[in-house]
Amino acid sequence: MSNIDFNNARAIDWAWKVNANEVNSNDVQIKSALMDLTKPVYVAKSATGLGVVSTTAATGDTDVLAFAQKLMPQDLGDDAYKKQHGVKYAYHGGAMANGIASVELVVALGKAGFLCSFGAAGLVPDAVEDAIKRIQAALPNGPYAVNLIHAPAEEALERGAVERFLKLGVKTVEASAYLGLTEHIVWYRLAGLSENSDGSVNIGNKVIAKVSRTEVGRRFMEPAPQKLIDKLLSQGKITPEQAELSKRVPMADDITAEADSGGHTDNRPFLTLLPTIIALRDEVQAQYNFSPALRVGAGGGIGTPESALAAFNMGAAYIVLGSVNQACVEAGASEHTRKLLADVEMADVTMAPAADMFEMGVKLQVVKRGSMFAMRAKKLYELYINYDSIEAIPADERLKIEKQIFRSNLDDVWAGTEAFFTERDPEMLARAQSSPKRKMALIFRWYLGLSSRWSNTGEKGREMDYQIWAGPSLGAFNSWVKGTYLEDYTRRYAVDVALHMLKGAAYLQRVNQLKLQGITLTTSLASYHSED
Repeated sequence: MSNIDFNNARAIDWAWKVNANEVNSNDVQIKSALMDLTKPVYVAKSATGLGVVSTTAATGDTDVLAFAQKLMPQDLGDDAYKKQHGVKYAYHGGAMANGIASVELVVALGKAGFLCSFGAAGLVPDAVEDAIKRIQAALPNGPYAVNLIHAPAEEALERGAVERFLKLGVKTVEASAYLGLTEHIVWYRLAGLSENSDGSVNIGNKVIAKVSRTEVGRRFMEPAPQKLIDKLLSQGKITPEQAELSKRVPMADDITAEADSGGHTDNRPFLTLLPTIIALRDEVQAQYNFSPALRVGAGGGIGTPESALAAFNMGAAYIVLGSVNQACVEAGASEHTRKLLADVEMADVTMAPAADMFEMGVKLQVVKRGSMFAMRAKKLYELYINYDSIEAIPADERLKIEKQIFRSNLDDVWAGTEAFFTERDPEMLARAQSSPKRKMALIFRWYLGLSSRWSNTGEKGREMDYQIWAGPSLGAFNSWVKGTYLEDYTRRYAVDVALHMLKGAAYLQRVNQLKLQGITLTTSLASYHSED
């Protein structure tokens, strides 16, 4: 016999009855019933036509024609994700570098039952440590995460970040922009392994890895590579027991399929990326049979309840939002930037050279409305490709970028760059001093690095140079909230926005259930807005 008998299930549905005089038929009553996510909704006929009621009756006088189950925001997503991270909702506030995903953002979302990652990337270790201590004081039992970004050009920063995380007892990191595994992320993961009394592996240090490529995703889905394990063992950073236990766990607990996001991105549409990463997870899970199994979430391109629901319906364990949160009150962005972000449309973004991976030609997604950063950054990269040193740049070109971009003599910029890297990464400075090409890269990175900080601090006179990371999802969000109170950027609070996203997704799921049973709804009933 089949596990599911469709005919019997349908017969039971049709046996439900309601009282016709209790059926609500006007749009306001129907909307109210659909919005009450704590109760199921039954569609039946009344004297005035089709309507809804939230309870059935054993002796009712009219048949139930369709129904939608109760569905709360906390019901969406994977229960194992919520349990492991100690959260109420399968919603992750993604990391935004330079503290844009601020202490205030992490704490606000954390107190409401959401996981959020502090944007540690680009900050010096002391600033990161201070932020972590403030978060831990406000959320002594979590939940919170801290961003760990791959820094191939500044390995000392990645190493220093892991040292601080282990010192301060950070239990969850969001790993981003990784092109492959490094000894530092492996060190963090393995240093938290121990054996439970029942012989299972206790994973003390959780990793959420953002990936947009299958080859990188596979590295995080599999156990740590032996080569890096051996290196850490020889350095005394992990124990032999941890080395053995590492063979039984993947490098990450959760994999975020990062689609067309702000910042570092491959501009993948999540409609194609998410199922591809889920299929890869299934392949790896079948090979290793990890317990608990790896989870896959979706980030990038999610800016409306419709896109949130699409991600969940495609199998996402959780969703990640970044660009939308950057326009919220708690974000570590200047008021000028948040106001600008509230007006961004989907086409108002473009790709520009990334400061942290400038020499590699890596790009990130930024806002082009109200800023000339992208155009100026591209000009600097063209000069870097075409010339071998600052001295080789034609005099007229050099004068132009000094006046229009740097607003300073490049010799003075280099002097400031030397002072900066003497404190931040002396090894990098030493390499640049012996290579004119690297020296030129560091000078150009001076502009790329400061431009994002100018945006965060609201540097006066530099507004046209602001580097503002955002994806097209922000434009979709702005379009969705147009005409509602959330159109006003001063009223955008992260928890409120998150709840609207999840409530909207749950509401739309109930609408879809009714549609699949042949119920046609008016446009106002079939949509969800923040004013609802």
